[in-house]
Amino acid sequence: MEYWSMSVLSIVITVLIIYYLFRKFNFFKRHGIIHIPSIPILGAMAPVIFCRMSFVDFTRKIYNLNRDAKYIGLYATTKPVVMLRDVEVIKDVVKNFDTFINNPTFIDANDYVLSQSLFGLQNTKWQHVRKLLSPFFTSSNMKIMFTFMSKHAADFAKLMSTLPAYKRDINMKDIFDRYTNDVIALCTYGIKIDSIRDPTNKFYICGKDITYVSAIRSIKLIFIRAFPKLGRILNIKLFNNQKMKYFESRIKNEIAIRDAEHISRLDMIQLMLDNRGKEGRIQLDVDDIVAQAYAFYFAGFETSSSVMSFIMYQIVANPNIQIKLQQEIDELFNESDGNATYEAVNNKLKYLDAVIKEALRLFSPSVIERVCEKAYKLPPALPSEKSFTINKGMIIWIPLYAIHHDEKYYDNPEKFLPERFLNNDQDNNSSFYFPFGLGPRMCIGRRFGLLMIKVVLFHLLARCELKQCAKTSSIKFSEKTLVMMPKDGFWLNIQPYFNKKLLFNQKNVCKYIIYKYFIKKLISRILRIKIFSLFVYLLYQIYH
Repeated sequence: MEYWSMSVLSIVITVLIIYYLFRKFNFFKRHGIIHIPSIPILGAMAPVIFCRMSFVDFTRKIYNLNRDAKYIGLYATTKPVVMLRDVEVIKDVVKNFDTFINNPTFIDANDYVLSQSLFGLQNTKWQHVRKLLSPFFTSSNMKIMFTFMSKHAADFAKLMSTLPAYKRDINMKDIFDRYTNDVIALCTYGIKIDSIRDPTNKFYICGKDITYVSAIRSIKLIFIRAFPKLGRILNIKLFNNQKMKYFESRIKNEIAIRDAEHISRLDMIQLMLDNRGKEGRIQLDVDDIVAQAYAFYFAGFETSSSVMSFIMYQIVANPNIQIKLQQEIDELFNESDGNATYEAVNNKLKYLDAVIKEALRLFSPSVIERVCEKAYKLPPALPSEKSFTINKGMIIWIPLYAIHHDEKYYDNPEKFLPERFLNNDQDNNSSFYFPFGLGPRMCIGRRFGLLMIKVVLFHLLARCELKQCAKTSSIKFSEKTLVMMPKDGFWLNIQPYFNKKLLFNQKNVCKYIIYKYFIKKLISRILRIKIFSLFVYLLYQIYH
């Protein structure tokens, strides 16, 4: 009897598991929606999970499944997802922000920073925290941050321009990681770090680890998103506990010092600390502050350093662009004697601005996601089909990268053409250009990120020239991570760049060179002529 009871129980459990895993597998077929072929449990994600295809190539494959469809269905493991293709449909979704206000959440108590950061927060709490953090990115604060960035970027550029010959072949992603780490640590946390001269400092090592989306971490992320409750039961964590604890303790220690010694600094942590005790404002405890600080570090670290690297790669691949950039930068650098103001960098470097915008178009995030909060009706995907209603809890994908590479919206979309963002072309592109996302939930730190990129490129290209090296290779995205990362890195050769006008404006090295190689030799020659003339004169007097 006991045997039969166990057998029945096993069958019931098996049936329930099968029902749970397959209950939505025919969802798109039942609703007559064009969708990408899938397999049970893994859905359409099998090539990504088994590292056979990069995530960015995967999203483009879905996007191009049917060029006429306004949207396409897919199964992200067991969950049905709707990828929106039509820009007008996307605009309507953005207008209905209350229906698509939230990102997919991580129902995982083991990773507090994911669920309680600005990325994971929902509804009213997200709105309050967003409102709290927004003042950090005002123009007045950006001017203050510009001072910190400029000093750090100038020092960084000088160091790069004086590298010995045997160290000039560099993985640009690595050095930009270090630069970005230091700037974010200084501007956000008030912590001074020099990761170029001290490459093994613990803040950088731990920060790099907790932001790197490796193959294993990518699979964990997909699993937690597909089976959040099971992930919690199995205690699956995305982050290395020790390194995450170091990161948390460093921030908490900074907060404790400020509270104890009544220190106030101009950074994001201070903004959150100053809000404590104010009536009518959302109150963040120490753990909440750590979560927001981590979110900003995570968002800014990888994306900013990647964009910097992509730009360097493109200007090396297109030498005429590097020449134009350096001409523009030389003019401002000479005019300001290397100390350009916030207004000048933002308003006078038009071509640099276009280069950055084109890089953001060409290498934008793969997709952004939103969760439907209430039933929303979409128009027919194709003229011959019926409309479709997205139910509460379903996820939509907006494929930024694929849209930015669609020849329907951009001529020669695969080509790096900064000129498309000069003059009136910028207005023509605005309807389908969204590298920082869309609507009220777009990236809060976009102004900070753009400024950080612009400042370092200004100083670096004023002193250095980039060239190809033996390790330089074409960009092929890695299949082992969900983020856009080239397989072989961004290896380039960096050389000192001699600004001809600047040679005569500097008061230190250039004057020394002029004195040593021109004036000193001239004086020596004059002296030798005078001594010889005097000797001849004396001989003449003796014999006459």
